[in-house]
Amino acid sequence: MLANRRTAAAIGAVALAGALLSAGPAQAEGASPSPAASAKSAPKGDGAKAICKHLPKTEARVNAAVTRLNGDATVAGSIARLEQRVAEAKKAGHTEIQTYLNDRLTFRKNLLPTLQKRQEDLKAVSTWCSAQGSK
Repeated sequence: MLANRRTAAAIGAVALAGALLSAGPAQAEGASPSPAASAKSAPKGDGAKAICKHLPKTEARVNAAVTRLNGDATVAGSIARLEQRVAEAKKAGHTEIQTYLNDRLTFRKNLLPTLQKRQEDLKAVSTWCSAQGSK
């Protein structure tokens, strides 16, 4: 029984030493990454080609989000629907639910101008991509 414990302890010590030795060079101070790793992580441009390529899908996603947020109370995800839910929680006396939903409402109301600004930016990007022949 004692021999089994010693053998298990020895195996554990060897495994730990092996793990430390294999991790050591990768974590050495001043170690530079391999050329392949640095080439992958460093940007080669501003990504304009990819942005122009994905522009139609990006515009559709942003437009759908703005439409949804501006929808009436029957539209899931709209500001009006969330306002209605907050009012219903207040009416029912569910203060914790009202607080939670009100925080979500604040976020959604703040998100709308951001998305509208993004729509304007995407129009400018679309014009630029068309001028470059990338669209």
